[in-house]
Amino acid sequence: MTDFTWLLVALPAAGALILLLGGRHTDRWGHLLGCAAALASFGVGLALLANMVCRSDRAIHQNLFSWVPVGGLQVDFGLQVDQLSICFALLITGVGSLIHIYSIGYMADDPDRRRFFAYLNLFLAAMLLLVVADNYLGLYVGWEGVGLASYLLIGFWYQRPSAATAAKKAFVMNRVGDVGLALAMFLMFANFGTLSFAGVFSAAPGAGRGVLTAIGLLMLLGACAKSAQVPLQAWLFDAMEGPTPVSALIHAATMVTAGVYLIVRSNPLYDLSPDAQLAVVIVGAATLLFGAIVGCAKDDIKRALAASTISQIGYMVLAAGLGPAGYAFAILHLLTHGFFKAGLFLGSGAVIHAMNDEQDMRRYGGLRTFLPVTFATFGLGYLAIIGVPPLAGFFSKDAIIEAALGAGGIRGPILGGAAMLGAGITAFYMTRVMLMTFFGEKRWAADAHPHEAPAVMTWPMILLAVGSVFSGGLLAVGGTLQHWLEPVVGVHEASHAVPAWVISVVAIIVVGVGIAVAYWAFGTRPVPDAAPEKVSVLTVAARRDLYGDAFNEEVFMRPGGQVTRALVEIDNQGVDGSVNALAALVSRISDGLRGLQTGFARSYALSMLVGAALVAAAILAVQLWA
Repeated sequence: MTDFTWLLVALPAAGALILLLGGRHTDRWGHLLGCAAALASFGVGLALLANMVCRSDRAIHQNLFSWVPVGGLQVDFGLQVDQLSICFALLITGVGSLIHIYSIGYMADDPDRRRFFAYLNLFLAAMLLLVVADNYLGLYVGWEGVGLASYLLIGFWYQRPSAATAAKKAFVMNRVGDVGLALAMFLMFANFGTLSFAGVFSAAPGAGRGVLTAIGLLMLLGACAKSAQVPLQAWLFDAMEGPTPVSALIHAATMVTAGVYLIVRSNPLYDLSPDAQLAVVIVGAATLLFGAIVGCAKDDIKRALAASTISQIGYMVLAAGLGPAGYAFAILHLLTHGFFKAGLFLGSGAVIHAMNDEQDMRRYGGLRTFLPVTFATFGLGYLAIIGVPPLAGFFSKDAIIEAALGAGGIRGPILGGAAMLGAGITAFYMTRVMLMTFFGEKRWAADAHPHEAPAVMTWPMILLAVGSVFSGGLLAVGGTLQHWLEPVVGVHEASHAVPAWVISVVAIIVVGVGIAVAYWAFGTRPVPDAAPEKVSVLTVAARRDLYGDAFNEEVFMRPGGQVTRALVEIDNQGVDGSVNALAALVSRISDGLRGLQTGFARSYALSMLVGAALVAAAILAVQLWA
């Protein structure tokens, strides 16, 4: 089976190719082909996992061909399926397949459904290449492919100006991170002479600390853009302009997890650079609080979940920055998050589908009796994300809080406190979402007739809800996932100044307080159908995404625009000006010389006479001087 590793990527890539080149001829069955390609890739992933379990050397390598044989740069197109990449591959194809199936119903009335499934397949192929490549150049190709596919999916309804703008914003902001990753690769090749994971990691101990720190910070820049971390998080809110299955795919199993994968995959480099690790931890802690605070003020159900994604990815980045103490927990939370966040987004899609595309939660209310399956599955995802035992989020988030509290020195209380506070705020805003959507009085328009989604949409939601309940326990109890990942991320013996059960009890209490405050604010009083205008300064800031766009505009865009205009002026006046001045000088000289070419023989004879006289006079003068 190891000889067929390439099928993991090739199957969805082939599906995308057929659907894009086949055009309208594939409209009738294009959605079925898209689902079949995703499911077949998932089947290959399961077969690879079974093969790995039966091997003593679990990692599977396959070199397909010599890709870049240029002088000192020798890069094979190689694939590597190890303990880390198989986790991502199964999550991407498994959850991705469920999202494909859900999309059959959600996009049933869209005339471009075939094109949508082609983009979904392209997205899966690019993300799979990213996680199974055995070198940074292959990873980068997948990285760029994910960016392209996300641009196409976010702007799928490109007829809407808001969707087209959101797609461009996501594309441009991700290019910033791509530059960081590209520069990191340049440094790797300049210092290590290779871009393969094995070559870079084996040569890294001999590199200077400054080089390793620079590489780590540049890769962090790439991770910030792809995983929507501060300060490159603003694109993710606008990405909600795409169809809801796109939100589930981007926010759960694929694009936003790429940054976490990059950091964890590069763990040998980060372990050698404490400064880069510290930067990762700071970004993660800041982002988890940023996303949680913004989520408290969102009335659009999808944007509230987008803020939640930013916060939860912040937890993963925080854990990844803790080094061997947190790598496995970052992946644990990533896997559990894939289930409950995909379920939450698909649930929100079912609500939007039932409410005539209305996304404002203030115009919902009382939907639990009209959408019982959606209510149950969404509710389980809600309990999982806020960390209610024994659901998935309890195991993964508590593990990160414990690891953060165990960090050395003053960092432990600060990071652990931030993670604990984030858990309380998460409980608050997610309870707010539940109450405003499924409880209280009906606040919807008269022409709305809420109804349950068809089975092709509800069954994927049910399966994801099952994963939200059981995945944490299956992966965390007994350290199952930790032991599985040890060959890739190393071994770490946890040591806690405070018993783990005490931390869990405190976390549950904090979550309970968040639930209680949200119930007091939104469950015991009517919810107005419009947001109140008189609110606190913090609420205004949260509604404006804590001025993330304003910050980027003032700090990066405006100065960047001024620098660009200055460079254009230098080009126009300096470079072009000097070239134009030289051309003008030649033109004037030519005009002067042209005046001597009169065309009259007498003028030329006079010129010759004058010239001969001057020559004779010069000769005579020389002789007299001698």
